Amino acid sequence: MEVFVEISIIIVATAIIAGIVRLFKQPLIISYIITGIFVGPSMLNIIKSDETIGAFAHIGIALLLFTVGLSLNPKIIKDVGKVSLITGVGQVIFTSIVGFLISMAMGFPIVTSIYIAIALTFSSTIIITKLLSDKGDMKSLYGKISIGFLLIQDLIVIVILMIVPSIAGDFSVMSIMSEVVLKGIGFLIAIFLVGFYILPIITKAAAKSQEFLLLFAISWSLALASFSYYLGLSIEIGAFLAGITLATSPYRYEISSKMRPLRDFFIILFFIMLGSQLVFTDISQYIIPILVFSAFILIGNPVIVMIVMGMLGYTKRTGFMAGLTVAQISEFSLIFVALGVSIGHVTEAVLSIVTSVGLITIAGSTYLILYADKIYPYLSKYLSVFERKGKKVDESENYQDCVYDIILFGYDRIGYDVLETFKKIKKKFLVLDYNPEIIQKLSDDGIRCEYGDADDVELLNELNLGSIKMAVSTIPKLDTNLLLISKIRESNKNAIITVVSHQIDEAMKLYDAGATYVLLPHFLGGYHVSAMIKKHGLDLSKFLEERDSHIENLNKRLKAGHEHPRHEAT
Repeated sequence: MEVFVEISIIIVATAIIAGIVRLFKQPLIISYIITGIFVGPSMLNIIKSDETIGAFAHIGIALLLFTVGLSLNPKIIKDVGKVSLITGVGQVIFTSIVGFLISMAMGFPIVTSIYIAIALTFSSTIIITKLLSDKGDMKSLYGKISIGFLLIQDLIVIVILMIVPSIAGDFSVMSIMSEVVLKGIGFLIAIFLVGFYILPIITKAAAKSQEFLLLFAISWSLALASFSYYLGLSIEIGAFLAGITLATSPYRYEISSKMRPLRDFFIILFFIMLGSQLVFTDISQYIIPILVFSAFILIGNPVIVMIVMGMLGYTKRTGFMAGLTVAQISEFSLIFVALGVSIGHVTEAVLSIVTSVGLITIAGSTYLILYADKIYPYLSKYLSVFERKGKKVDESENYQDCVYDIILFGYDRIGYDVLETFKKIKKKFLVLDYNPEIIQKLSDDGIRCEYGDADDVELLNELNLGSIKMAVSTIPKLDTNLLLISKIRESNKNAIITVVSHQIDEAMKLYDAGATYVLLPHFLGGYHVSAMIKKHGLDLSKFLEERDSHIENLNKRLKAGHEHPRHEAT
């Protein structure tokens, strides 16, 4: 009962602090970490059941990484695997070298400099996954690449955490590394064999009951996370692979939607625990090193990623967005330095320095990532130095030289039916979407489409918006639609502009900005039903015809992999 009361107090405190943070329109993830600091040993010292709450936090990590894996098609992993591997390893090497040189220049001993350099190298997969999920960018190209190289980082840090204790003992570093590699390969082969031959049978049987399907999904994710931990890897790797094995299942959307509330609750406890574990001693004499290291992480790490991705042929925007995801240090960084303290390699002062850098960079990178779309236009002209000359991997082809009657921004869900109408009226159209998987499918179907983000001002400037007759945006973000309307109206006063909104007050802002029509899906349902009643009266046969037509449309959508969006308040 004491644990129950303890967790209750922590959750209530979180709600209060989150409410205050929300009043100032700040990211909630910051409130969770602040709560952890308040209830942790450095302040109120409410947390007594560290192991119990820590276990809940690890469940949140497993469920979060499981849902990430669930949303990644193995084909996409193959497409971004190379760039993720090169970028992940390249960033680790460059950051550790530069970090070591900075540390040495500031007067730290060699061993301490090595620890600080390695601690500065790793970024938080958990924090970035949460932020990308909140932004809805998990399916974007930069989102997939970022998750890929962050998981590469996790693998590297796991090996390092296993090697460090051996330095103080009589263990063979090479034997440990070879053991990890062998276990990892065996683990991969085993779970993918199970995933290919056994899981489809089990999930088909489990899907007969939604409750049992949810229970099976949770048990599968936690089982593989635990088994991975038992093998000496990490729960993140196991849970992520568990999700990937179900990524091609027809029940993946249902599993993901049902697990989301459960995942979000447990992941809140993770961030609270992270905040409670931040250790602060007398850091006044280390203010300069803390600020220098923080600046290096917030600015230097993104620059390193942009350089690597530019060399690989990606555009400056993709490199910039991906670079911001490494602008903080990981919870593994704190664990690594704490391990160094426990075996006598470094002092507690180093842990305080790294903890302070962690708090600064986590907070700073949160704002950078959430507001990246607004920051990029101001920096764009200065980032061209990171691009390689010639054709870019993620660059649109020659759409700027073509004239289109209609441009569709965002294909999924609403855009599906809109596109079918475009085909019937035989107008020249272009589809722009930021999901590389959707672009590949449309391209395979012979539909003119380009990869791109509607928030990219430079991209919009190249689209010949002055010559279009209609623009349709299925993107529900207010700022994105306001930008689209503004850019189109600059050169085209007569174009029909149709956009989507989920809020009435936002719809009015869009109309004021120059939208021709604003679609509100939540209100359209009632309007559609009333129109059918007005059209068909009480004629059962007509309604059955409407039903058959609707079922046919839904079946097409199922084959296309669509799911109904679940709107979450922000």
